Amino acid sequence: MHVWIAAMLVISILLIMRDMAKNILSLRQKQDELPAGQILGQPQKERVEKYAQAFQKLADTFYGMPYRKDYLSNEQAEDVVWQAYGQVCGNCHQRQECWEGEERLRLGEKLVRSLEGGKEEQRRELAKQLKSQCVHSYQFSEELTHFFHREREKLVWDNRMIENRMAAAQQYSEISGILNQAARELSEITQPSREFTSELRYVLKKKGILLKAVWTIERQGSRKQAYLTLQAKNGQCVSTLEIAEVLSELLETPMAPVNSSRCTINGECRTVHFTEKTAFQVLHGVAKVPKEKERVSGDSYVCCQEEEGRFVLGMSDGMGSGIDAAKESGMVVELLEQFLESGFTDETAAKLVNSALVLKRKDDMFSTVDLCTIDLYTGMCRFLKAGAATTFIKRDQWVEAISSTSMALGMVDQVDFETASRKLYHGDFLIMVTDGVLDALPLEKEEETMKEIILQVHSQAPRELGRNILERVLAYSDYKVRDDMTVLAAGIWKK
Repeated sequence: MHVWIAAMLVISILLIMRDMAKNILSLRQKQDELPAGQILGQPQKERVEKYAQAFQKLADTFYGMPYRKDYLSNEQAEDVVWQAYGQVCGNCHQRQECWEGEERLRLGEKLVRSLEGGKEEQRRELAKQLKSQCVHSYQFSEELTHFFHREREKLVWDNRMIENRMAAAQQYSEISGILNQAARELSEITQPSREFTSELRYVLKKKGILLKAVWTIERQGSRKQAYLTLQAKNGQCVSTLEIAEVLSELLETPMAPVNSSRCTINGECRTVHFTEKTAFQVLHGVAKVPKEKERVSGDSYVCCQEEEGRFVLGMSDGMGSGIDAAKESGMVVELLEQFLESGFTDETAAKLVNSALVLKRKDDMFSTVDLCTIDLYTGMCRFLKAGAATTFIKRDQWVEAISSTSMALGMVDQVDFETASRKLYHGDFLIMVTDGVLDALPLEKEEETMKEIILQVHSQAPRELGRNILERVLAYSDYKVRDDMTVLAAGIWKK
């Protein structure tokens, strides 16, 4: 199965959910106001919950099937022996004497297990024992080895199919969880009080804007959100920032349009999403150089601000170098960005990408994932690593390293991510690097040397910081680039 089959499955679900949300909003535009606080979209909530149950049942069906096996079963080992018997002993006049009882069968099974375990000394001892009992011992051993390798190859392919099935099961299970979360969010869309709606409509009307409908979302532990369906009068064009100021005064909370919303309101009727203003902002810059004799770098990165006040920095290092590695890592960051933009958590997004890679897996074609997700309201940063190099936090004259020993994505169907959380403050910098950067530094002193380099660079612009760090790293390797190198630097400041 190709990776895009898995990707399209998830993206299709997202589109369904998005269309359902639009339908809810459009239906409410045609209806009279509901009493304050009444929950919207309850029928849709129940329908989405049924979708979630269906996907979880499908996942459970896959999970209930046989798991992978590392060794041949007793029946398979015995079958290997009987196949060798059929090739060598079938026409031998001594076969009845040799195979009377189970002694010869058990000897053959021991030979199979010695081959399976790579126990060469034990195999030779068993071969000697067989030679003392059988005039065709050499041919029998050769045929036994042949049928063993054939059965082992079949086991490998069976395991690959099982891994693919488990990867699909994990995707279905994750989709079920996403749909359940979406169902809960549908029930949290409410209409504000009549007094609030009337006052908001009156203030906006004075600015030449017609308020068609308004919904708010307030959940415990989350920020205030509001959806306003608006239309400008008499050919006017009004900035959504101006509308956000009005909303801020009435809600007594600083509000701003989300990044994906329109910048202006004109004669078209549009729904704009507003949320609380974030306390921090992030600027980033990148410096990268491909491996010598390669035209492109196998490293890819993504930096984007998502809804819910998240800023995501992500890097992926494709195995090897050149165009193939670039395609692999580029696909990983593209999928991660798509999932994160759709509101998935970093861990869920990484799991979905991992299962997609398992379905597509080729030998030695794996990709690392390094994610830093910053909460722009609180400054908390969550790190998720899968086979990624160390990330560094710089604060004044102090540097901390966030390391990982986990495996890259695509190697196993159930990957264990390493996660950590740190509080970031005004003026802090994040420095993310790929393996090629650290590998260019003195052996067994990579992290300590990198900390020294970071402390020696005093640039405040993230782009210049990344460039200066990369230049100093290159000096350690006499400017010989033995692997792709990428330095992604980001600074966080209070607004």
